[in-house]
Amino acid sequence: QVQLVESGGGSVQAGGSLKLSCTVSFNSRCRMGWYRQAPGKERELVSSIDNIGTITYADSVRGRFTISQDRPKNTVYLQMSSLKTDDTAVYYCAAGRRESSGCNWRYWGQGTQVTVFS
Repeated sequence: QVQLVESGGGSVQAGGSLKLSCTVSFNSRCRMGWYRQAPGKERELVSSIDNIGTITYADSVRGRFTISQDRPKNTVYLQMSSLKTDDTAVYYCAAGRRESSGCNWRYWGQGTQVTVFS
């Protein structure tokens, strides 16, 4: 059974920083990433990184968030800086599995709350 264990959420004042971590018990992943979901909003992809290091960011976080991974440790990180109140959400770690149709998000963490207050 694939497990994704997240840590690092919490509350921080606007302008502050937090770092999320996610360790996955799945070696054959093709990419990892972070989604977030704010109350009343759809889940959105924040950032992703694939096996060759290709990185994507949502426009809303580019320049403020940095994704990285430690492949031997099966861990992905999300360094969040210059946080805004709009960043408040539950953040979910996700892992992709290679399938005939491509690399598809198939595994999810339990979510960690990030609250940014003014």
